[in-house]
Amino acid sequence: MFGATLVAPGSPLAQDKPPAAGNPKLYTVVDGYKVDSNTMNGFRAWRSGACDRCHGANQEGLVGPSLLDGLKTLSKEEFVKTVRDGRLEKGMVGFSTSKMVMDNIDNLYAYLKGRSDGAITRAKVEELKQ
Repeated sequence: MFGATLVAPGSPLAQDKPPAAGNPKLYTVVDGYKVDSNTMNGFRAWRSGACDRCHGANQEGLVGPSLLDGLKTLSKEEFVKTVRDGRLEKGMVGFSTSKMVMDNIDNLYAYLKGRSDGAITRAKVEELKQ
């Protein structure tokens, strides 16, 4: 995860509203690759951060670890801290200055958790048509 793209508010990549506090559902997925708009924004944040450079196009790991495995045990708080602050000793930069990633941190977590859970069966997703 190296590069970052800033996105203006109101642009097609800008974050949708996060799930309501009373709604524990992180993501909605149909047919293994059609996802809700928030989860789609998580995928966009993944792409914006170029996370695939280290974690692989399918999140299975390259020079960075597999996120499919990692998100089985990593808490959301640990995930947010890792993405925000990085793990420089392991070669991961932080994304605290990436507006796209930080505005969509919950959505990014939902996307990657859906991949780790096996509900999202392919890395490249499409937005559900409502």
